[in-house]
Amino acid sequence: MPLTMSTITAAAKRMSHGLMAATLIGGAVLAIVPAQAQESPDRYSAVVIDANNGKVLFARSADDRRYPASLTKMMTLYMLFDALESGRATLSTPMKVSAYAAARPPSKLGLKIGSTLSVEEGIMGLVTRSANDAAVVIGEFLGGSEGRFAEMMTAKARKLGMSRTTFQNANGLPNDAQMTTARDMATLGIALREHFPQYYKYFSTRSFNFRGQTIGNHNRLLGRVEGVDGIKTGFINKSGFNLVTSVVRGDRKLVAVVMGGRTARSRDDHMADLVKQYLPQTSTRASTALIAAYNPSARGPAVTAHTETVAQAVLPSAVPVPTRRTSNINQRVAEAYGSNATGAMNAITAPERRSVVGRDAIREALEANDRAAPNVATALAAAPVPRASIPNVITQASAATPMPTAGREVVSGWVVQIAATPAEATAYDILSEAKQRAGSALADAQAFTQAVANGSQTLYRARFSGFADKAAANAACDALKSKAYACYAIAAN
Repeated sequence: MPLTMSTITAAAKRMSHGLMAATLIGGAVLAIVPAQAQESPDRYSAVVIDANNGKVLFARSADDRRYPASLTKMMTLYMLFDALESGRATLSTPMKVSAYAAARPPSKLGLKIGSTLSVEEGIMGLVTRSANDAAVVIGEFLGGSEGRFAEMMTAKARKLGMSRTTFQNANGLPNDAQMTTARDMATLGIALREHFPQYYKYFSTRSFNFRGQTIGNHNRLLGRVEGVDGIKTGFINKSGFNLVTSVVRGDRKLVAVVMGGRTARSRDDHMADLVKQYLPQTSTRASTALIAAYNPSARGPAVTAHTETVAQAVLPSAVPVPTRRTSNINQRVAEAYGSNATGAMNAITAPERRSVVGRDAIREALEANDRAAPNVATALAAAPVPRASIPNVITQASAATPMPTAGREVVSGWVVQIAATPAEATAYDILSEAKQRAGSALADAQAFTQAVANGSQTLYRARFSGFADKAAANAACDALKSKAYACYAIAAN
């Protein structure tokens, strides 16, 4: 019998549950397209990626835009994990439940207006029940409003390389403009594992007790397929049944996405078949981090206690050394100081008259009307930093103060500090985000960093100047604390 598309299609329809199959015709083995693709070609898409090296092992319509449904909550959790890492929240931080959040349709936890939800409860609610009300609580906590949070989610997606994803809400409820692709969702799945290994374990939670009720996980592949450790299911009428799955079996790892399944069972069966077929084809050797925007695999030395002295000031005798280095905001403040960034900042108590290092490009972004940003080369020349390891004693240098902005006098009597990180770029990212979120409270403030020794490394304090007195600085701190930033005021002179 000659091989034609009609014979292949007919064979595919005979396969139960739409599983991938190999049909022997005339001695030739042919890969049959899944039945989901035959039944719903406008919704089905899938991709399987070797999580050790990024190789695409299988793809069908992987770059065609689809509705993410509750896969959206993967990015909501990514943003929350980011806040935990940067010290803007802890697992016990309470998040207020608004009337809007409480009114979201199921699935939901049934949160009451005016009550609070801890960060950890929010994580568990999204991972297991896929709670729409909890997702909005998280979005409002991090972004002020769900709309603003969706903008933040989309911006983060772009940084991760998710070029065809746009978010409009925190939970994945129907919105015609909220779109993604199977490939983008695979990218996010890999990013969650690579960037937040300490929080990724939540995705394997089978059930949890929430205020007297036991809530089970919607992901039925947990426990069914060996090595599956998450991560998320999703469904709305327009999307069909979606699933992102991560598998680790020995040294082999893969991340797979199925979108547009006809039923939850057929979706799960199809995913199980993809894992069975392609996991043996994965590499057993891990390469470098797959998400280019970060480098979480570059680990620093283990945390140790040490003593150092600084000109005219003595730092604490026990300051944890960061355990990893990354390239931007993912240089996590909390990673450098355990889980409490506030405690770390308060430990560096004595302000010193020392080098202030700035970046004119970043400062220009922070000060949209500033056309007289300082020259980086000049600032660095005034505050040299050795290329070799930083000695324990830093000699006093002339302060490289920020240049006055056009038509505005820079007041340096009081400053506020919100973080101290091992990378200057991270400090500026935190400052930029804080200034945007704090609004008018920081309208006239100037962002800058201050370099200090931390053993063999340099820390960069993230600070705002331009406060005439302590009251003004404290008012700015109050505004920042209301947005979940740690903050304290310091007399600069």
